[in-house]
Amino acid sequence: MMLSKLIAPLSHTGRNVNITELSCDSRTVSDGTLFAALPGTVADGRDYIENAIENGASAILSTPNLPLDMPYVASENPRLTYSRLASRLYRGQPETLVAMTGTNGKSSTVEFLRQIWTYSGLKAACFGTLGVSYDGGYIPLHHTTPDAVVLHQTLSKLKDMGITHVAMEASSHGLKQYRLDSVDVTASGFSNLTQDHFDYHPDVEDYFGAKARLFTELTPADAPVVINVNDEYGQKLAKTCEARGQKVIRAGWAGEDIRIDEVMPKSASQKIDLIVSGRRYKVELPLVGEFQVLNAVAALGLALETGVATDVAVEALGHLTGVAGRLEMAGRTKDGAPILVDFAHTEDGLDKLLRSVRPHTMGRMIVVFGCGGDRDPVKRPKMGAMAAKLADHVIVTDDNPRTENAAAIRKAVLKGCPGAEEIGDRAAAIRHGISLLGAKDCLIIAGKGHEQGQIIGDKVIPFSDVNQVKQALMEIAA
Repeated sequence: MMLSKLIAPLSHTGRNVNITELSCDSRTVSDGTLFAALPGTVADGRDYIENAIENGASAILSTPNLPLDMPYVASENPRLTYSRLASRLYRGQPETLVAMTGTNGKSSTVEFLRQIWTYSGLKAACFGTLGVSYDGGYIPLHHTTPDAVVLHQTLSKLKDMGITHVAMEASSHGLKQYRLDSVDVTASGFSNLTQDHFDYHPDVEDYFGAKARLFTELTPADAPVVINVNDEYGQKLAKTCEARGQKVIRAGWAGEDIRIDEVMPKSASQKIDLIVSGRRYKVELPLVGEFQVLNAVAALGLALETGVATDVAVEALGHLTGVAGRLEMAGRTKDGAPILVDFAHTEDGLDKLLRSVRPHTMGRMIVVFGCGGDRDPVKRPKMGAMAAKLADHVIVTDDNPRTENAAAIRKAVLKGCPGAEEIGDRAAAIRHGISLLGAKDCLIIAGKGHEQGQIIGDKVIPFSDVNQVKQALMEIAA
């Protein structure tokens, strides 16, 4: 596509050139590429313009007033322009697209929604932290909300595959960086809002504001929204959306449209009573944990608002399978004690996780966890205190230290749980946790979930909590 047509109504300096690719990574640039030099909090794309030119960039998109002697598009908001151009260069998306945001529960909710759609006979996919999932296939991704180019390439590919319904995670980073601004949203959902990403957001209001953009700016005023109203931010968002004229489906324990009336935990499932539009339904959800009920209910609401019949959608809840790294059963000891792996990496996430597992545990609940480096340090002692409050035994270990001193991170966590054991080596911590298990106990390994590597310094070391559990159990059995 010619540059002038791609960027209209914006203008450019220099000659009109044919653009075949769009990229914000100077290393992937070649002839025909429009390189987007985007200002950032960690790296500034303008510092890599020379590299992009050396690699053959045909044109540059960036902030105004740069002294460039080549085709150049100046924008006051280059990130927003980048998203719009991505949607033009990589055209097409499935006819129904649901975006789900919130601190916790996004991955499970979009996967459950995909499963409900598939159960009802629709060709469906979902994507986010765990990559792209569809019936019989998987495509890896590197971000919860992909870069705008990857996002539109993915949507275009899914449409070409004949997929009609897609659910995607919408992270606060992605929303604040305009990655979703040219996506046609059919319906949207909100799970909750708790402390997270305060290394990126200056305060909770900025964090909430980024999440709220999905509803106030990106979701059409005539599109439905499903909101978990169990916390103050869900209630606040519901009122904002109603004032905008949107159809708001309030869900959760306090939900008026979809209400959780009762939950009865069983060893590997839970019986739930739901009130959906005034009608009572009884379902056995084949998943452990109260927060999984909330995720399933959100998926139910979004399924109903995208055309699935109520009886079919409710029936599908009884057939849901869990998501990798979200209360995943990694194994059992020879005495039957379960070992669960979960992604919980915030105070609220750990709170919900431990409270959810407690009703299913007759003996001690042992938890192994740590906190990531180069991330919000304020939550570390809070997570330690939460673990000490709710678990019977706590083992503090390393998560992804990144460029921080791992011992210093553990020390900060231990301020909240001074009575905990400290074992820096995560594999050793997992093995020790398993060795403590009695027949009626439960081990929970939190923080990394589905991740297949541990980030130490600037290197990613192959590491999987689930694989470590399986290997330890095999060694014990040998």
